[in-house]
Amino acid sequence: TAALGGSSSGGVGGQAYSAANSGVHGFTRTLVHMFSPEGITVNCLAPGVIDNTEFFGGDGVPEDRKENYLAKIPVDRLGSPEEIAAGAYYLASEEAGFITGEILNINGGMQFGR
Repeated sequence: TAALGGSSSGGVGGQAYSAANSGVHGFTRTLVHMFSPEGITVNCLAPGVIDNTEFFGGDGVPEDRKENYLAKIPVDRLGSPEEIAAGAYYLASEEAGFITGEILNINGGMQFGR
């Protein structure tokens, strides 16, 4: 199993980020066709705002930035690195052997807004 990462809301100012993530999603679909005959599944992890990461965490994050993100997450909290790892672990497991070409959004419902 191969897992790639990326998530994008397509907001203003995020053109390069959005384009790169669209590329990762397309690349995931292409790899499905390349590796499925070998019995290899390919999926993509699309994490949301994850606490305690380089992007978002620690004491240096302004409170208004945190509140802005939390206002967009239906579960009303940030994700954890362990939750992303759990998604990767599942996709790499035998139980997920029939799952391929999927984009697993691990973002507390952020893609739906609030």
